[in-house]
Amino acid sequence: MKWLVHVLFTLLYLVVTFFGIGPVLLADGVMKERVIVSIVVAGCYLVLIFLHRIIIKRMKK
Repeated sequence: MKWLVHVLFTLLYLVVTFFGIGPVLLADGVMKERVIVSIVVAGCYLVLIFLHRIIIKRMKK
């Protein structure tokens, strides 16, 4: 079961990376747009990391 959680979160990290970092690097918009997208992507990573840690800790109990 624990490996399934790790696989699920790995897929989620890859999705956030693909759809989040791609627009930051390849966007033709202004710098403000890139900064906003970068902040949103960083927030998504923080939420994923927080949820991943909580779920793994609960599984150990």
